Amino acid sequence: EVQLVESGGGLVQAGESLRLSCAASGFTFDDYAIGWFRQAPGKERERVGCISGSEGSAYYVDSVKGRFTISSDNAKNTVYLQMNSLKPEDTAVYYCAAARLRTLVRVISTRCNGNVDYNTWGQGTQVTVSD
Repeated sequence: EVQLVESGGGLVQAGESLRLSCAASGFTFDDYAIGWFRQAPGKERERVGCISGSEGSAYYVDSVKGRFTISSDNAKNTVYLQMNSLKPEDTAVYYCAAARLRTLVRVISTRCNGNVDYNTWGQGTQVTVSD
């Protein structure tokens, strides 16, 4: 069974840091991309960034570039979202999700922000940034 479990959320003050973890199980990490998404109350879900399991290349939305970093420990099947210089507008429920990048017979995409389907989701973790 494919599973993703997030951890590491909490309440911090503006300017502080948090690191979220996404532990993956039930699939070969190298064949997937892991994306980090967030959804604030009353807003649509947005993808914060993503990383390719095999190549380790990461992409970010403009609003978090330079502040957030996604990394992976393939041996542990775990992806991290390091969030620095947090702002109140970063307050949201953060989710990680998995998208297959390749199968045994074809490559679906070489990029985690390509035309891929993030169809396996974790339960989410709350991040709250106070003024």
